[in-house]
Amino acid sequence: MSDTTVKSSQSLSKLDSKKVIPLLLLVSLIALPAVQFFGNHNYAIHVVLFAFLYVTMSSSWNIIGGYGGFISLGHNVFFGIGAFFSGFIFARYGISPFYTALLAGLVATMFGFAVGLITLRVRGPSFIISSIALLMIFRIVFDRWELVGAAHGITLPHNSLPVEWSKVPHYYALLILMVGAIFLSWSVRHSKFGLALRAISHDEIKSEVTGINVRLIKVTAFALSAFFIGAAGAIWADYLTYVRPNIFFIILIAANMVLMCILGGKGTVAGPIVGTIVMIFFNEFILAQFGASELNIFLTGLLLIITLLYFPEGIVGSLKKRNLLPRFLDWG
Repeated sequence: MSDTTVKSSQSLSKLDSKKVIPLLLLVSLIALPAVQFFGNHNYAIHVVLFAFLYVTMSSSWNIIGGYGGFISLGHNVFFGIGAFFSGFIFARYGISPFYTALLAGLVATMFGFAVGLITLRVRGPSFIISSIALLMIFRIVFDRWELVGAAHGITLPHNSLPVEWSKVPHYYALLILMVGAIFLSWSVRHSKFGLALRAISHDEIKSEVTGINVRLIKVTAFALSAFFIGAAGAIWADYLTYVRPNIFFIILIAANMVLMCILGGKGTVAGPIVGTIVMIFFNEFILAQFGASELNIFLTGLLLIITLLYFPEGIVGSLKKRNLLPRFLDWG
C-alpha cells in the first residue's frame, strides 16, 4: 500500500471519528420527533428536550465556570430573566417566546455584563456567596413585583397543536439553542479570548502583568455565558406555560448545571454534554426502577461521589488525561 493511500485512510479515519459521528448524532436528533408518527412518545421527547435545556445551560456556564474558574451558583438568574422577559411580552403583546427568545438572551447578556462588573471584583468563596446572594435578591424582587405577577407569576396560553405534536416546536427550539451554546463554548475555548480567560483562571496577577485586560475579559465571559441561558429560559417558560419566581429563581437549577458540567469535565467542550446525559438518563433509570423518592437523590449523590473519585477532572477531562477519550469527543 502506498504512502498516499495510507495517509488518505488515516485522514478518512480522523474525519469519521471527529466530524462524521457528531454530524450523524445531530441528524438523528433532528429526525427523532418522527417517532410520533408511530405512536405517542411524548415522554421520550420531553426527556430529550430536557437534556437539550441542560446541555445549553451547562455549556454556557462552562465559559465562566470552566474556562474562567468562577463558580457561580446563581447563574439561573439569567434563566429567570429570559423567562420573565419573554413571558411578559407574550402576555402583554401576544408575541410568542419563539420570536423573542434571542432578544431575551440579549437582555440576559446585558444584565450579565452589569452584574459581572460588580460581582467579579472578588473570586473564590466570596464570589460563590455573592452569586447565591444575587439569586436570593432576584427571587425576592420578582416575588413582590406586581408588574410581572409577583409570586403568582405569569400564565401563558397553550399552543394549539395536537397533544402528540405539542412538544415538537420546543424540541427544535432547544436543539438550536443547544447547538449554538456548544458552538459558542467551542469558539471561546479555541480563541485568544479563551486563552486569556484560562490564564486568568490560573493567575490573575500574572495575567494582568502580561498585558491582559483582566476585568474586561472576565466581565465579557460572564455576559457571554448568560446569553443562551436567557434564551433557553424564554423557551422553557413557553413550554411550561407559566413563569413563577419559585420555579425559575431556585438554586437547584444552578446546582444542576454546575454539577453536570463538573461531572462531565469543566473546562472541556464535551464535558457538559457528557455530564448532562449521564445525570439525566441515570435519574430517569432510577425513577423507572424505584419511582420518585429520596432514594433518587441518594443514588444521584452516590453517582457523583464515585465518578469524581475515579474521574477527578470529570469524565471527559480524566479520559483525555489518560489518552482514553474517543476522538469524536475530543473538541478541546
